[in-house]
Amino acid sequence: MKILVALKQVPDTETKIKVAAGGTSLDPADVKWITSPYDEYALEEGLRLKEAKAAEVTTVSVGEEKAKDVLRNSLALGADNAVLLKSTETGDPLAVAKILAAYAEGKGFDLVLFGNKGFGSDNGAVGAMVAELLGLSQANLVTKLEVGEGTFRAEREGDGGTEVVEGSLPAVITAQRGLNEPRYASLKGIMAAKKKTIEEVDGATVSAAMIVSALTLPPARPEGRKLDGDAATQAQTLLGLLRDEAKVL
Repeated sequence: MKILVALKQVPDTETKIKVAAGGTSLDPADVKWITSPYDEYALEEGLRLKEAKAAEVTTVSVGEEKAKDVLRNSLALGADNAVLLKSTETGDPLAVAKILAAYAEGKGFDLVLFGNKGFGSDNGAVGAMVAELLGLSQANLVTKLEVGEGTFRAEREGDGGTEVVEGSLPAVITAQRGLNEPRYASLKGIMAAKKKTIEEVDGATVSAAMIVSALTLPPARPEGRKLDGDAATQAQTLLGLLRDEAKVL
C-alpha cells in the first residue's frame, strides 16, 4: 500500500501575527512555523497504517525552502519519503490542489490523506478539490478510518449522530480532530531524519485564481473592567452596565 500525506506549514497559534508592509501578506519575521495541527492527524493515521499494513508513507508539501522543516519532522516521525513541491502559490486552495493533483497523478497512491482544513486559512477545500481533480472516492472530516482490501470505511460526526462512508481505493481522506492522537518524534528519529534527503520538484505551473487585495488584523479588544465593592455591589453595578452600556437588558 502506498500512502501520500499532504502537509501545510502554518504559523504557530502562539505567534504574534503582523501584516507585511504591502498589506497583502503576513510579515514572516519572528514567526514560528509548524505543521498544521489537522495535518498531524492525517500523518499519524498514515503512520499507523504503515505499522499495521507495511504501507509506504510519502509526505508532500507545497511551498518554498522553509517548508522543508515540516517535511523533515515527518521523516523524524516515521515517514519513508518527503517531497517539496516548490511553488509560491500557497495561498490559493485551487492552485495548491492542482499542484498536488499533478504530482500524485499516476504514482499509484492508494490513499491520499489531508487535514480537514489548513489551520489559519480554514478553507477546508484542498482535499476535496484534489479528489475531484483525480476522480477519486473521498470522505471528509473523518474521525475513524478502517482500510480493507481495496476498500475503506470511514466515520464522521454529524449533527444527527455518526455518519458512515464506505468506498473503494484509491481514495482521498481528510482527518478531523479525534481520529487519533499524534505522536512525538523521538531523538533517534530526529537524528535519522537529518540524514535523509527531501526530494525537490518544481510545482506544476498554475495561475492563481484568488488574489488577496488586503489583509487586516482584528480590532483590539477593549480592556476589561474591574468591579469594586462586595458581591451585592458588584452585581448591581454589572446589571447597570448590561442595561445602560451593553443594551442587552
